[in-house]
Amino acid sequence: MTEIYIDADACPVKDEVLRVAERHNMQIHVVGNTWLRKPDGPLVNKVVVPEGPDVADDWIAEHISDGDICITGDIPLAGRCIEKGAAALGHTGKPFTEDSIGMALAMRDLKTHLRDTGEIKDHHPGFAKADRSRFLSALEDAVQKMRVRTT
Repeated sequence: MTEIYIDADACPVKDEVLRVAERHNMQIHVVGNTWLRKPDGPLVNKVVVPEGPDVADDWIAEHISDGDICITGDIPLAGRCIEKGAAALGHTGKPFTEDSIGMALAMRDLKTHLRDTGEIKDHHPGFAKADRSRFLSALEDAVQKMRVRTT
């Protein structure tokens, strides 16, 4: 059965994931290196991992399997999940796919280089209502696709 893994430390859509998971009676694993009050419920497994770079990512990559869904803004983690046959969605609902993950990784590396050299500054646009709506639609689509694929 499809399960959802949330890379939770900087995830703005935890409540939206819970709504979709409850509708489909799906297990959620909320993984981070700090205790999170929300979301709560019988379908929620909160996993607190030790501090350290990529510890939460490693936990998710180790436990996720074919047919599951990962919610993350971390492009390398998305790639690791895709390699295991899972779906990966960004916080704005943009799906990472086998076809797009290579370009996403290359753009991430380029932007890191440009920030490091001072060519660009960090710019994180605000998270809007439209982003939440787009995410909900994309997650529902991913759930439906995985359910069809795993039955």
